[in-house]
Amino acid sequence: MSVCVRVAAWAAWDGHADVLAVGGMVPPARPALPSLLRRRVSAIGRKALEAAWTVLPTDGEPRLILASRHGEYVRTFDLLNALAESGEVSPAEFSLAVHHALAGLLSIATGNRQGHSAVAAGPDSFGYGLLEAAGFVAEQAAPALLLYFDEPLPSLYTALDDDDVPAPVALAVLLVPPESPVARVVHMDLHPGTGTAGQCLARSFLSVLEQDIDVAVQGGRHAWRWSHAA
Repeated sequence: MSVCVRVAAWAAWDGHADVLAVGGMVPPARPALPSLLRRRVSAIGRKALEAAWTVLPTDGEPRLILASRHGEYVRTFDLLNALAESGEVSPAEFSLAVHHALAGLLSIATGNRQGHSAVAAGPDSFGYGLLEAAGFVAEQAAPALLLYFDEPLPSLYTALDDDDVPAPVALAVLLVPPESPVARVVHMDLHPGTGTAGQCLARSFLSVLEQDIDVAVQGGRHAWRWSHAA
């Protein structure tokens, strides 16, 4: 399968950096991310929302696609511990433990009524999220914002964790239809996988955007290749 991805802007953060890395045609700055929104989410959730907030267009409402292997698992882990210890959990915390919680909060904060999708597909989560976003743009001729974030699982689950996410990462990518100005046009090819997952897909795609290179990487079920349009 081959898909054309038209990228207008992106913002990224990884666990080794203090600030976001931004690129492309970043829209005019919005007011700061509301403090109430920041206080309701985990550390990785705040970085993900900051990345999305940076590339959200000030005119128009993009479809939101959230992709993550496990979501804000620190919150889920705390809820599981509370349930095991007391049999009770905080309703407020539980309401934010669903996989698409950040997309819902972002929709409310921006008044976005376009709806959202949530993708969880192990090491392939970013790739399938990008495919979902590109499919929406192609079908609806409207923009879509892909928000991906992940972090290593708690040490208790080390044996079950994937090696492709050694540090927290968040990446927001704004995709636009053909008639819109773009910063990058990337061809995405995917084929059945032939091995174990390698480098983090999100970081691989970010290197394509930032370094003007082509990258091939093995996911969980598919092999992914991103190349710049001629």
